[in-house]
Formats: sequence, structure tokens, C-alpha cells
Amino acid sequence: WYQRRVREAVVSTQSTGSSGINAEYGGRLRSMAEAEKTESGKKPVVVKYGLNHVTGLIEKKKAQLVVIAHDVDPIELVVWLPALCRKMNVPYCIVKGKARLGQLVHKKTAAAVCLTAVKPEDKNALNNLISTVKTNYNDRFDEIRKTRGGGNKENSSFY
Repeated sequence: WYQRRVREAVVSTQSTGSSGINAEYGGRLRSMAEAEKTESGKKPVVVKYGLNHVTGLIEKKKAQLVVIAHDVDPIELVVWLPALCRKMNVPYCIVKGKARLGQLVHKKTAAAVCLTAVKPEDKNALNNLISTVKTNYNDRFDEIRKTRGGGNKENSSFY
């Protein structure tokens, strides 16, 4: 499909005799058509963002690390994400400021972002980060849940 499209583009640029930018484009296409090669389509390594997109990646277990903002309003948008991450055994962390997460993805704000892949040279740093996040968030869930809210009842509250 792609090679046929390349050939058609080459033929159309040859017949019209266009010059300038189109000629450079046609020259590149022509050389690709002659070599019978297509451009290598490696997936770019990017940060994924958006609640629906992040949720889908967690459910497919493609997310390696999920970062959630603490100041999402209304909080109900993200309050269930840690439970989903624990269920799917995906490491997650909660950071200060959805504006900071927005800067990562060149937007104003982002409620949640996740990493699905990193460059091979950054793999070791990601593994260190994941182990730190797991010990501070995922593994400490029961401890945090028990201490939150005090749980101390006075005698007067039983009457």
C-alpha cells in the first residue's frame, strides 16, 4: 500500500515538473521507490497522558509507571486510579501539581501521565525509580490505610 502510494507520488511529481520543496520531496520519494524501501516506523518514546488513555494502558498492563496529580478537581476523576494500579500491579505515585504534569506533555494541566517505554540507556534509571515508588506507595498501602484518620474513638462516641 505504502510503496504504491510512493510510486504514484513520484510519477505525479515527474509529470508536473514541480520545483522547490516539492522537488526535494519527490527526490526523496523517488530514491525510496527505486530502493524499494519504506521509512522505518519505530515507535517514538513518549509520555502518555489523559485519564482515558492512561486507564486503558493500565488495564492492558502496558503502563510501567503511572504518575497522578494531587490537585485534580473534582477528585473523583482520579480517586480510583491507585486502586486500579494496585489491582493490575502497576507502580504508581502521586505528585504535587497537575500543572507540573502538564509541563511534561506541553499542555496546561494533566491529571495523570504514564510511561510505557524508555530508551535502553534510561532503563536502569527507570527501574530504580520504579523500585522506589513501589516501596513508598504500592507496598505501604495497608500501613497508610490503617493510620489515616486516626481510628481512635473516645468513650463518649460509643454512647
